[in-house]
Amino acid sequence: MNSKHRKTLKTVFSDPISGNLPWGDIESLLVAIGCNVVEGSGSSVTFEKDGRRAYFHRPHPQREALIYRVKAVREFLMKLEITP
Repeated sequence: MNSKHRKTLKTVFSDPISGNLPWGDIESLLVAIGCNVVEGSGSSVTFEKDGRRAYFHRPHPQREALIYRVKAVREFLMKLEITP
């Protein structure tokens, strides 16, 4: 995990939850921690690690993850025991 990934991780866990975090940064973080990416139909994407899965829809047309997506990513990371 590089410094940009650590910064993204810190932002995901910050309060109040950020509603303008670029989705690409979140995907990059999840790949860096070892998640497998499974592309679904349309904008759906699944991240898998250690037998756990998280399902998301990529934001479009905007690129920023809204608060509910960031919160879901936070919950997934906590299940994987990954915190800043």
